[in-house]
Amino acid sequence: MTIPPATVAAFADAARGTLAPERLRYAVPLAPYTTFRIGGPADLLYDATSADDLAAAVHLARSTETPHFLLGLGANILVGDRGVRGVVIRNVARHHAFVDDTALRAESGATVRDLIFASIERGLSGLEHYIGIPSTVGGAVWQNLHFLAPAPERERTMFIAEVVESVELLTEGGERITVDASAMDFGYDTSRLHHTRDVALAVTFRLTPSDPFVMHRILQENLSWRGARHPWLDIHPSAGSIFKKIEGVGAGRLIDQCGLKGYRIGGAQISHIHANIMVNLGHATAADVRALIAHAQQAVVDRFDHRLEPEIAFVGEF
Repeated sequence: MTIPPATVAAFADAARGTLAPERLRYAVPLAPYTTFRIGGPADLLYDATSADDLAAAVHLARSTETPHFLLGLGANILVGDRGVRGVVIRNVARHHAFVDDTALRAESGATVRDLIFASIERGLSGLEHYIGIPSTVGGAVWQNLHFLAPAPERERTMFIAEVVESVELLTEGGERITVDASAMDFGYDTSRLHHTRDVALAVTFRLTPSDPFVMHRILQENLSWRGARHPWLDIHPSAGSIFKKIEGVGAGRLIDQCGLKGYRIGGAQISHIHANIMVNLGHATAADVRALIAHAQQAVVDRFDHRLEPEIAFVGEF
């Protein structure tokens, strides 16, 4: 998609009067801002540092008809080698505070990791199950973050929706509203944010008093469990699970049965540890990853007559 330079210029010009111009940058490579460490440049990158700032940036992009993409920690996405046209609004609105004995309100750019440790310090349970999953609060609500827990039984999937009390939204019409969790249309890997243009500005979590010692034990068990089954991001950058869950059998198991663990194209490789994760060996391009995805899909079709659907989002131009 070609974006007229005047459109980008209109956003940049208007930003001087409504946003913080020192946080607006041009032609910024996005690879450092994704967990895959892959991606070309954004025409514009703006760091939104508060919920108000985020709302203002989104409103400005909409009013100037500038294409925009909201970026959190950059997990579960693959950014194209040619980058992203328009403006990428990086959500670093990270303020969080307890509003009563068991309720924690966090701006949507706050990291789930930070909230986990804040809640454990307060003796409150509900978030510790999601340790080790790179996500902002906004991303967690967008995707209804989930994990196989509780430790050590791993008997059921736990969802972030279970501890969400309310969400503060910026609607498509520019109105700021607060809705209960029941209005968020949470499902497996989905929420109302998938089928509206609403933007999550902040979330209030309702937590449960618990023993910090027990929570620390669960936290460590979850980290160990994930570490044994997933490649470490600081060693092998990845986007997390590449393909959506299949009822009855995991996508990773099908790929593994095709003998594809360790298979590579260019700098992208199917993980030796988990076949539904592709890793960047240090020089992977988005083109490498897309080719590897297509190869895995075709192998599974040929052997099992099943078409794997990508779980990750493809962002920008490839």
